[in-house]
Amino acid sequence: MQDKYKINKINKQNKYLEVFWSDNHISKYHFLWLRDNCPSAFHKDTRMRKFSILSVPNDINPIKFNYSDEILKLKWSSENHISNYDLKWLRNNCYTEKNLKKYESPYKLWDKDFINNIKNVTFDYEEVISEDKNFKKWINTIYTYGIAIIKNTPTKNKSVFKILELIGCYRETFFGTPFEVINIPKPNNQAYTADALTNHTDLPYYEYVPGYQFLHCLINEAEGGYSTAVDGFAVSNFLKLNDINKFKLLTNHGVIFKDNDYTQKNIRLQKSPIIKINNKDDYEEIRINLGAMGTIDLEPSIMSDFYEAYIYFYKQLHDENFQIEFKLKSGDIFCFDNRRILHGRTKFDPNSGNRHLKGYYIEREEVISKLNYLNDIKI
Repeated sequence: MQDKYKINKINKQNKYLEVFWSDNHISKYHFLWLRDNCPSAFHKDTRMRKFSILSVPNDINPIKFNYSDEILKLKWSSENHISNYDLKWLRNNCYTEKNLKKYESPYKLWDKDFINNIKNVTFDYEEVISEDKNFKKWINTIYTYGIAIIKNTPTKNKSVFKILELIGCYRETFFGTPFEVINIPKPNNQAYTADALTNHTDLPYYEYVPGYQFLHCLINEAEGGYSTAVDGFAVSNFLKLNDINKFKLLTNHGVIFKDNDYTQKNIRLQKSPIIKINNKDDYEEIRINLGAMGTIDLEPSIMSDFYEAYIYFYKQLHDENFQIEFKLKSGDIFCFDNRRILHGRTKFDPNSGNRHLKGYYIEREEVISKLNYLNDIKI
């Protein structure tokens, strides 16, 4: 066993065990944490914790301990309970070590030069569904870059379900699954016209916006109708580095998104910042959609500054330094993170040929949990 997983000595402190490993790392394991994570605390089949932290006193402590090359054994002050911890598991879950590590974003940001390398995020349908290594590479790609293209997909109805089922459960919305992206009379959404669509994220009026979107091209013979895409995280990062005040206006203040189309007996309203960041100061979500923007109701003292920031950010989302443009072909699936990547299209002429796409949503957690499984993450 590596030195990393060998114990040199253990000191018992007031509320924790101090473990000295052979690679000179020192871990602190609090008594309640150790008891809460005793292997016996988990059901062998469900793998869920069956132990209640309320069943032991707060001053519980190990009255005896010893260790071998593979196991740390503790005898507890409560109920004479004995716990056996695998040393590799113990070290891999050392929260002392985890909290010393600097956070690294899992995202790879990109700009217009990305179109020159789009082959790096292009996959073949049969290889994705039949070869584990290519499926894993594709999943990792849409997680890190937020975008990928799958080519040579069957164009029969609902054929994308085969890929969705390899990941997990798809997300249903009031548009149905799959939803049709086609020019129709009396449309209830801008997508169902032949008009150009500015870059946007879908369904920002939901409390929890759908994660990934797959647009499956059945036919695209009309003149025009080029797809556009931009990395919202990359543009947010540009804004943060170049004008922190504008960045803070878009992260600290919520705006209203709405849906009240004529086919619905619901009026969906959701207030959210345009740019969301997490507690690691990393990018979590972009919500922006001119068609679904409600009436902004910010305080008068910041309204002018907010509009200035909002317009500037939106302009950058369409700047040639960030936006890519490409034309989907029959059998292509445009896969992207709907909470990161903005997508749009150029105007097309419906009289020059047919253009028909079908859309599907699947949650971020489905993609991430599948990636965790493929990477054999141990917890």
